[in-house]
Parts: sequence; C-alpha cells; structure tokens
Amino acid sequence: MAEQVLIEVCVDSVASAIAAERGGAARVELCSDLVEGGVTPSAGLIEAVRDKISIGLQVIVRPRGGDFCYQPEEFEIMQKDVALAKELGADSVVFGVLNANGHVDTDRTRELIEQARPMKVTFHRAFDMSADLFRSLDDVCATGADRLLTSGGEQDCLQGADTIAQLVGASRGRITIMAGGSIVHNNVAEILERTGVSEIHVGLSTPVASPMLYRNPRVSLGKAPGREYQRMQVLEQDVRKLQNAVSLARA
Repeated sequence: MAEQVLIEVCVDSVASAIAAERGGAARVELCSDLVEGGVTPSAGLIEAVRDKISIGLQVIVRPRGGDFCYQPEEFEIMQKDVALAKELGADSVVFGVLNANGHVDTDRTRELIEQARPMKVTFHRAFDMSADLFRSLDDVCATGADRLLTSGGEQDCLQGADTIAQLVGASRGRITIMAGGSIVHNNVAEILERTGVSEIHVGLSTPVASPMLYRNPRVSLGKAPGREYQRMQVLEQDVRKLQNAVSLARA
C-alpha cells in the first residue's frame, strides 16, 4: 500500500479551520496576520478553534513579523505563548529561532521545546532563511524538534524540490520533513514525487467578499488599501480538491 500523505492547512479563522477539517486535512496550523507570514493567534481564537475541530491543532508562536532573531523580552513572550497554547489544548506548537549570523539558536530552541512537552514541535520556515540549510538541519535535529517545515530554501516547493529531497535523505529518520510553499492541487503530485515527503503544509486561502453593505471609500485602516472589504478564507472544496490530487498521486 502506498504511503499516506498528511495534509496540514494554514488557517487564521474558525471558519477556515472547520473547512480544512471537512475537506480532509489531518491538521491545521493556526496563525494570525498571514500577510506577515503568520504571528501568534489570540487565546480566544485558539480556544474557539480547539472547540470546533477534532483534527490536529498546531499553534504558531511568533511574537511579531519580520526576522527570527528575538530580543530577550520577545523570547519571554514566546515562552508564555507556548504555555498558553498547551493550556488551551493545542497538540503542537510551531516556532523558529535564529541568531544574528543566520544559524539556528539551538539553546533557545531547545528551551522552548522542553517547555512545550508533551506537545509536538515543528521548526518552521525560519529554517529557509538560515545561512546553511544542512547545518541547520543538524542543529534542529539536535534540539529534539519533531518536524521541520521547509520549501528547500526557495520561494516555493517546486523551486526547492531537489533540495527538499536532499534534506529528507540527510535527515536519516531523525526528524519529519514537511514540504510547504505554494503547494496546490495541480502541482502536488510532482512535489511528492520529487521530494519523497509524507507531510505537506498548504495555504489554499481564497478571497471572500465582505458582507458589509456600507463601505467608506475615504478610509483604509490597514497597509493594504481596500482589505477591510475582503477576507481570505480556506474553502472546503479547495482542500478536498487537493486531497483528491494527493490520493491519485499515491494510488
């Protein structure tokens, strides 16, 4: 029998989490502010999503957008957010910590992992911003992380597919390599074949119009004008389409 592929969907709302589960995902990664690549969601959102879904729930622990070299007060925030995610019933947490030279901050990473147990831990795509992917792979493995999310150091998984395959080989079973970066239904078969991964991380968000009838054209409160009247949401049919493509690729 062909190896099953686990699908993780990145979500930022209760509606998207429910759609991911109904579409066949095995796990969600819960974030806020996906425009910044995802930051730690609120306690209220974590609790609401945990209440509404029965599949795996990963919570990102990232105190701000930007780089992954954190000041002492930011690291203290991360420690508190790991504890809160555990308290609210998350199955896993997701974080990445680098030093100023672009290498994995192994001491801080190990400290967060020890605090997170018995939750699982994913080292996220801060890895792709590191100075040496293969050194960073060994460093992440040494911290005891369970999973590594990567696009192979490229903007998307197709560009990084060969490197991801090399990382899978170099991991030697020490850690699960999860591919993530612009994976959709019409490229997932090629990515799975070229990389050999058994877990994938996807976005799949779609613009959904706001239900607001009155719209003030003179004011925009965010950095992207007009975003007040458009939401990004994961749709059940898109997750199901990806799931079907994965099943065909593994048939």
